[in-house]
Amino acid sequence: MSNVLTSNVDTCSSEFAARRDAMLKALSEIDSQLALACAGGGERYLARHRSRGKLTARERIELLLDQDAPFLELSPLAAWGTGYTVGASVVAGIGVIEGTECLITANDPTVRGGASNPYTVRKVWRASDIARENRLPLVSLVESGGIDLPTQGEIFVPGGRMFRDLTQLSAAAIPTVALVFGNSTAGGAYIPGMCDYVVMVDKRAKVFLGGPPLVKMATGEEADDEELGGAEMHAKVSGLADYLAVDELDCIRLGRQIVSRLNHKKLGPSPTSAAIPPLYDPEELLGIVSESVRVPFDPRDVLARVVDASLFDEFKPLYGSNLVTGWAAVHGYPVGLLANHRGVLFSEEAEKAAQFIQLANQIDVPLIFLQNTTGYMVGKRYEQGGIIKDGAKMINAVSNSGVPHITINMGASYGAGNYGMCGRAYNPRFLFSWPTSRTAVMGPQQLAGVLSIVARSSAASKGEPFDEAADAKMRETVEAQVEQESMPLHVTARLFDDGIIDPRDTRDILGICLSAISNNEIKGRRGYGVFRM
Repeated sequence: MSNVLTSNVDTCSSEFAARRDAMLKALSEIDSQLALACAGGGERYLARHRSRGKLTARERIELLLDQDAPFLELSPLAAWGTGYTVGASVVAGIGVIEGTECLITANDPTVRGGASNPYTVRKVWRASDIARENRLPLVSLVESGGIDLPTQGEIFVPGGRMFRDLTQLSAAAIPTVALVFGNSTAGGAYIPGMCDYVVMVDKRAKVFLGGPPLVKMATGEEADDEELGGAEMHAKVSGLADYLAVDELDCIRLGRQIVSRLNHKKLGPSPTSAAIPPLYDPEELLGIVSESVRVPFDPRDVLARVVDASLFDEFKPLYGSNLVTGWAAVHGYPVGLLANHRGVLFSEEAEKAAQFIQLANQIDVPLIFLQNTTGYMVGKRYEQGGIIKDGAKMINAVSNSGVPHITINMGASYGAGNYGMCGRAYNPRFLFSWPTSRTAVMGPQQLAGVLSIVARSSAASKGEPFDEAADAKMRETVEAQVEQESMPLHVTARLFDDGIIDPRDTRDILGICLSAISNNEIKGRRGYGVFRM
């Protein structure tokens, strides 16, 4: 029988209150950046867009989704901290249309006409990966001027992947639908050109490889927008449009109609138990994790507020205690969980993880990784004890695991611990971060200290005096840089995760992801590479 988790959290303590206040402050900063993403190109361009009688990208998505259906937005803060608009001029996420889970992308025409910059294409690539891996129909809400020309040198060559991805989705029998609301020129024209189904809005959609000025320059031919790429022309003459919508609302109606006829069936398992809420209030997750990654916490206190009925069958509870492993359910879906406790990973934790991952693959159960690790232990004793080969077993198991992985970075994600706990390079189906998370090769003080030791040793070997003042300044500069680069906003801006989430939403986000994953088969790997013994 499953064990009910108990909680050691004192919700009346000053420590809990301080941690909660720090988390709420961090969430407030995230909310302010999300507001910038929702604002698109800003008030001026939003007003101009509305004056043309057009809906915004987010309004189009809202009308496309089933009533009251959730929308899990992905990478909403892409391009934060760069010269590009927060959100990267495209909205992406998972939502339900006519009862079918779909991956939805929508160009934001209030940001440079919906043109694609380097972060736009990376965000669209990530969306395509999610659609392919989880077998989700892809619905593209198109209004794009193609490549943002000043950045063409960065994105023209790799940008072709967007079109390749669409054709490969179609070849894998994953439906692709394009709803075209406005100008879709040059590269933007290939989106409907590559999709299975195309709807265009009459008098609004303009789809052509080259507009009138380019055609005039290239061929000397005189032609207007409608002749070159109007929706009616494409519906009656070229055949590019399968459906001609009278307006935006009609386009959305036709899009929902298409999805309703896809006959899309899930290939994976349905929930195997009732989705019983945890015994403990998820609101309390705000006060469990410190804003300092140096302060440890028990991940069981997190699990008690995430898994169904707070029931958790812990695996090897007396061995490798710095890593908690075990079985539970989330929204009725069976899962295996690996959660760091006290940060550092020793050989025992690595071996325990490798065995547990193999067991999950034997029974075809998805794995959830809850990261809070400073990495694998270093030192003479541990090197001689085989920490490298034991860590390699864990990384081998993670790398070759065939069941879907979902990763949540709650705190630290440093060094090879990031790899062993299924960081971005190990292709989890989804990866989200809490506002308390940090991601780097090591902590800022440790990294600066290593550089200082190397510089001091170099000076000594050359017989040169060591400049203590310059060293102190270097350490201060490096610590500040690493701290900034390890912050969740920096990480999410570069699409190293799929978004920063409110800890209170963790359970429901995991539920949406597990449901999306079940659109495809869930089958574990039965064979692995060589494990160094």
